[in-house]
Amino acid sequence: MRPLRRWLPDAESIRSNRWLRWLGPALHHPRLWHLSRRGLALGMALGFFFGLLVPLAQIPLSAAAAVALRANVPAAVASTLVSNPLTFGPLYYAAWRLGSAVLGEPAQPPAALVAPEVEPAADVSWWQRAVQRILGVGKPLLLGLAMMATGVGITTYFVVSAIWRLKVLWKRRRRVSLPRG
Repeated sequence: MRPLRRWLPDAESIRSNRWLRWLGPALHHPRLWHLSRRGLALGMALGFFFGLLVPLAQIPLSAAAAVALRANVPAAVASTLVSNPLTFGPLYYAAWRLGSAVLGEPAQPPAALVAPEVEPAADVSWWQRAVQRILGVGKPLLLGLAMMATGVGITTYFVVSAIWRLKVLWKRRRRVSLPRG
C-alpha cells in the first residue's frame, strides 16, 4: 500500500483545505485516514460516485460522505479526479448516449448544441447559455450520469475489495511457502 499512500493527500492537507475546513473536528477520527479494505473501497466508491454524478463541489461532497460513512477520506477525495478536463467530455458524452439509449430517444444531439448561435444575445450571460445547452440534453444526460455514477461506484467497491482480498491471500500464501530458517 506504500505506492498508494504516495498519491493520496495527507490528513493535514485535507484539514487545511478551505473547502473542507467546515468538517472541522470530524476529520480527526483515525478511521478516516487508516488504509483498510472497507475504508479504501468505500472511499474510492464514494469518490467515483460524486466525481461522475456532480459536476461541481465534488471534493467537499465526497469528503462529507466519507466522514459520515467512516470511509477513507483521502481515497474519496482523490477518486473524484476521475472527471477532470481531459475526461469530462468523453464521460458526459457516454452518459448522454447511455441515457438516450435507455429513454429510447434519438442518438443525435439537439440542433441547439450542433449549431450554436451566430450572435449571442447581449443580455444573456455565458452561464445562462451553458445552462440552456445542458437543458438541451437534459433527461438523457442526467439519467446517464446517475446510472454511470451508481454502476461505477458499486463496481469500484467490489473490485477494490476483491483486489485487497487477493493481495492478502497472495501475501499469506507467499509467507507460508517460504522455507523457515
